[in-house]
Amino acid sequence: MKSITIDQLRAGRDVPLIDVREDHEFAAGRVPGAISIPMSQLGDRLGELPDGAFDVICQAGGRSAQVVQALEARGHDATNVEGGTGEWAARGFEIER
Repeated sequence: MKSITIDQLRAGRDVPLIDVREDHEFAAGRVPGAISIPMSQLGDRLGELPDGAFDVICQAGGRSAQVVQALEARGHDATNVEGGTGEWAARGFEIER
């Protein structure tokens, strides 16, 4: 499974960022530019995933790792963001609401 750190994400990546947290978590604050596709809805929304490479983030990195493993098995080019939104916020980086 491919993974990146919060620092690598913050440095800028030219791929979409999919946030798999639930709707209420996403609404409370997210990494700027993240697209919400909750893990609980992913099976019904696979058609909304980007065609090319993309990053996957959750709160701490656990859910996103599970999602990346499942999507890689389906042929998607997904990368896990270690530390997740929680680490992003804890480090004082911008949060979008």
